[in-house]
Amino acid sequence: MSIRREVDSLIRNIEKWLEESDAFIHCVRDGGYSLPRLQPIDSVFALKTRVLSQYWDLNRCLRPLAGRTPFFMQPHQGKIMTGTLHTPFQQRNFWRLTSLMALVLFLSGCGINNIPTYDERVTAAWAQVENQYQRRADLIPNLVETVKGFAAQEQETLTAVIEARSKATSIQVDESILNNPEKLKQFQQAQGELSSALSRLMAVSERYPDLKSNQNFLALQSQLEGTENRIAVARRDFIQAVERYNTELRTFPGKIWHSLLYSDLEPRANFEATTENADEAPAVEF
Repeated sequence: MSIRREVDSLIRNIEKWLEESDAFIHCVRDGGYSLPRLQPIDSVFALKTRVLSQYWDLNRCLRPLAGRTPFFMQPHQGKIMTGTLHTPFQQRNFWRLTSLMALVLFLSGCGINNIPTYDERVTAAWAQVENQYQRRADLIPNLVETVKGFAAQEQETLTAVIEARSKATSIQVDESILNNPEKLKQFQQAQGELSSALSRLMAVSERYPDLKSNQNFLALQSQLEGTENRIAVARRDFIQAVERYNTELRTFPGKIWHSLLYSDLEPRANFEATTENADEAPAVEF
């Protein structure tokens, strides 16, 4: 309270002396101390020394009371300039906060999150590939049993399908396969062999009209065709996701972010064509 009384006394003195030179400063005493926006005040040489002395005393008193502290410049060309200024501590915090916000906006717009984002897309695309291959594997036992009921003499073809399925499903598949090109190649070859065996099985069915007209066989045939199409789409999406991810690791600015923040993430293995048109769904004719 003693500081406030001192401030009130200083303000009254300043008002009194400046009124003599036809100037007036509006001060809000109850809601916090502030001065009008920067403006020139006509000065009187005889009052200049006393007024400036009171200004500096007012600065000293207001500093602990409010976040905004009036400042007063030395007379220049017959004028005394008044205004408001943030304290140095507040100015530092303001610029620190502004710099931090600018840095966040800059980093968010320069691809710092691209690598983990693309990596998650690769993982999701691979999960779809696995899902569709597993769906096909689940259809094969019923398909083989149905064909066997009408064409038991085609034992060689049926055995080839069963063995190809067994080989394809025996390969342990998890996310680590994406970082192992050799293992991915083995998985791809096994699935390709299964596709070939299924194609031969479908060709055999052409010789058995009763089999072709069986409702169970027709349903399995339709499901197999749809699954083969979904496998092709899933493989395409996976290839595109891996290509985008690997490109980000090798180009600017992704190469910089990879060396600084994501050095634990390696380029992903991708599907490769082992036979002609291997990236296309096998043709199934009935």
